[in-house]
Amino acid sequence: MPSPIPALKPLSKDGIDSALERAERYRLLNEPSQAQSICLDILEQDPQNERALVLLLLAITDAFSEGTAGASRALALLPRLRGDYHRAYYEGVIHERSARAMVTRGGPGAGYGAYAGIMRAMECFERAEALRPAGNDDSILRFNSCVRLLSSTPSIQEAPKHDSSELSE
Repeated sequence: MPSPIPALKPLSKDGIDSALERAERYRLLNEPSQAQSICLDILEQDPQNERALVLLLLAITDAFSEGTAGASRALALLPRLRGDYHRAYYEGVIHERSARAMVTRGGPGAGYGAYAGIMRAMECFERAEALRPAGNDDSILRFNSCVRLLSSTPSIQEAPKHDSSELSE
């Protein structure tokens, strides 16, 4: 019989700011699971904490190098973000990071999947660009990064389209 798992201990409201700093530090140390855990603790106390939501989303995408199964978890956080700009921008980040991870991992069809992800990311960044606050060019920088990735990585390409008449012969 397995041992019982202890209950989680709640974070104090006064500890949220230092916990946010710690989550950022764990992201920088490439420990996304630690950052995710801290963000979940913060969100238990303050479910609308925008900074914790963004950090959680980014920490999930930091783990894409191991597999993009977390993409749906990251996308599910988007409706909780305030403002159309942030939702469009971070949706683009999710798609871009997922595509980059596909390229890094490689395998059959990776370049085709990455192309679809990069194109989706670029659409999101264009939507974000139209909504951006004055002086905020983050969406343009991300869009340009996607274009450069497409230009420098020949394996990233659109999947061939099959002519339906070829299939019937």
